[in-house]
Amino acid sequence: MVEGVKVFGVRHLAEAVAMLSKPEEYAPVRPQACQPNYTEREGTPDFCDVRGQTTAKRALQVAAAGNHNVLMIGPPGSGKTMLAKRLAGILPSLSFEESIETTKVHSIAGLIPPGGGLLRTRPFRSPHHTISDAGLLGGGSGAPRPGEVSLAHNGVLFLDEFPEFPRNVLEILRQALEDALGHHCAVEHDTLLSRQIHVDCGLKSLPLWILRGCNKRLPVYAGDNTALSGKDQRPAAGPNRYPDRSPCRALQGVGTGEVAESSADLLARVERAREIQAERGQTNSRMPARLIRKQCALDETGERTLEMAMRRMSLSARAHDRILKVARTVVDLDQSESVAAKHIAEAIQYRSLDRNYWN
Repeated sequence: MVEGVKVFGVRHLAEAVAMLSKPEEYAPVRPQACQPNYTEREGTPDFCDVRGQTTAKRALQVAAAGNHNVLMIGPPGSGKTMLAKRLAGILPSLSFEESIETTKVHSIAGLIPPGGGLLRTRPFRSPHHTISDAGLLGGGSGAPRPGEVSLAHNGVLFLDEFPEFPRNVLEILRQALEDALGHHCAVEHDTLLSRQIHVDCGLKSLPLWILRGCNKRLPVYAGDNTALSGKDQRPAAGPNRYPDRSPCRALQGVGTGEVAESSADLLARVERAREIQAERGQTNSRMPARLIRKQCALDETGERTLEMAMRRMSLSARAHDRILKVARTVVDLDQSESVAAKHIAEAIQYRSLDRNYWN
């Protein structure tokens, strides 16, 4: 994978001497072409297994398209964990540079199997809630080792039973998410990479968090609902139910026989949206404030819709900008030209669906 270097393969020392004596008789090895993108997704759970939950799946698609953070709320068994495990399947394939970065982190940790080479799939890490702060964020005496946050670089970090994680771990994790870095070593000033989607699943009606960015606030203990600000999207994962004609109404969408969209279908739309954003230079979640007004310009109807939501929901200026970013991603998914009132309405909807749970 190193360009501009001639490599000669020899079987023994005598052949090496012969090659040095008559180099014109030997040709360098031709390396295999390394594709910039990889599509190896074997073994990744597919969204076609999830029946119903249309709003939650749409929200995850928006999150994957724009690198947005998501908060999903729902009762036990509604499919939050099932949805989270399928998120990696609709993320765009690793670029060549991302593959190099991910492989370096795993190589430092000694996780590359014998004979293994470049990692071609996005990592999915799921640490236990008893993990220490060093195990999650990295560190240690001497040479720092990458933690789970860094090992999930360019992939997904799944934190199941999120309220069970120690409070000190969550406090330290907050700063790491804000800086998008895994660990700072005060002595050697080493920095381990960390840029991924965080998927955190709570108990009962506690939230499932998907963070990306990550200048977010985290709940510091179970029941701290005041720490739920800073989420771009908050779709509710409601209980699945059978259709009304069925005597059992506990599983909406499960018994309909309807074929759900596959991850490949969702991925195709996500990749088209990413291509549109690549032309602008960055994903929508990382859009700087100076470009929001330019890229998310609203007409009069859209302005009135957003103003009404800001007043009724008592949203902050930060929430205002995030709604615009999410709306811009919805526009890119629909392959439209400009942000309309319907796009603003969908972005607002993702912030309002959780209010019944917390009220």
